[in-house]
Amino acid sequence: MTDILISGGGVAGLTAAAAFGTAGFDVLCVDPAPPVTDRDADGADLRTTAFLQPAQRFLEEAGVWAHLAPHSAGLQVMRIVDAGGTAPTARATRDFDAADISDAPFGYNLPNWLIRKALLDRLEELPNVTFRTGVGVSRLTARTSEAKVALCDGDTVTARLVIAADGRNSPCREALGIGVTTHDFRQMALTFAVAHEGPHDNVSTEVHRTGGPFTLVPLPDYQGKPSSAVVWMETEENAKALLALDEDAFNAAATERSAGVLGSLTLISRRTTWPIISQVAHQFYGPRTALVAEAAHVMPPIGAQGLNTSLKDLQALLDLCRDAPESIGDETMLRKYHRARFADVAGRTLGVSVLNKASIAAPQPLRDARAAGLRLIHDVKPVRTALMRLGLGV
Repeated sequence: MTDILISGGGVAGLTAAAAFGTAGFDVLCVDPAPPVTDRDADGADLRTTAFLQPAQRFLEEAGVWAHLAPHSAGLQVMRIVDAGGTAPTARATRDFDAADISDAPFGYNLPNWLIRKALLDRLEELPNVTFRTGVGVSRLTARTSEAKVALCDGDTVTARLVIAADGRNSPCREALGIGVTTHDFRQMALTFAVAHEGPHDNVSTEVHRTGGPFTLVPLPDYQGKPSSAVVWMETEENAKALLALDEDAFNAAATERSAGVLGSLTLISRRTTWPIISQVAHQFYGPRTALVAEAAHVMPPIGAQGLNTSLKDLQALLDLCRDAPESIGDETMLRKYHRARFADVAGRTLGVSVLNKASIAAPQPLRDARAAGLRLIHDVKPVRTALMRLGLGV
């Protein structure tokens, strides 16, 4: 019998394996597909993740940060640009500087494919962690003292606790009969990397006009040029049209949508898309099973809340396991986990969803109101610092 079985080998699942393994638990992590750890390979996840301060500390504790730090780009300033006037140019710009609340940057940005590689490197260092690819969970049966897990290759594993980190369509969650509340924004996010004329100066820039934010997140230089990761949220119809553009036309469209804040943008990666929804599971646990990350909650990619919220799930669950190792996976512990996480997740999902709806606004009066709100939030210092602390989760 193993202590922990983790279903899912994405960033959240691999991080869970590293964290629980570093804490001394016996861990088996399974995933039907091997993680793609090469930027240019088919299926590579070209999105990036900004690890905020609490997440960076969690990764340091799990022994992962040493593998990531050399490749990270610091996020000192979060810049919000409103380009919602009659012309697609910046009309209101406000900087939210980490120095207002901390001696450290807000966080550090890294590409997801590289994060997976670093996590695998960490798991190689942990003799009590096994990661198996090509294998998924086919059946989950909970008993008083353990979960009996049938794998799709015919093996059966018993575990004290199953961590479901198997995505927004989680097979484990569905097997447990746990429902979800979902809202489809009818948006898509285009993700890609660009080189640009001007330096980003470790400033993450979010440009608002219509359809959703256009976010430029600092990356290390690429072939000697400043570079950034982009998340461009648009209506489904517009996103599909943008995806069909040839490279020169797409570069021109992206430069215009960015309001030219970093000069001309040039694609340096493939373009990928994914649908934008919010989703919260009705409860975050079942018998001998904890739901984490997108198995428990999904939110639009605004304010770096998604994966950072997922790592807070893992921190809460790990704390409970370390505090009472004899109670791992029992109902009392899992109820505590649900209580520790559900209200925070529901509140953050609602807040991000409201911000997303504001960013979609097309009518000019609503765009004008959004610009006025940005000025008010930033220019009143107690409001500005309170919102920055809330965003960091501190």
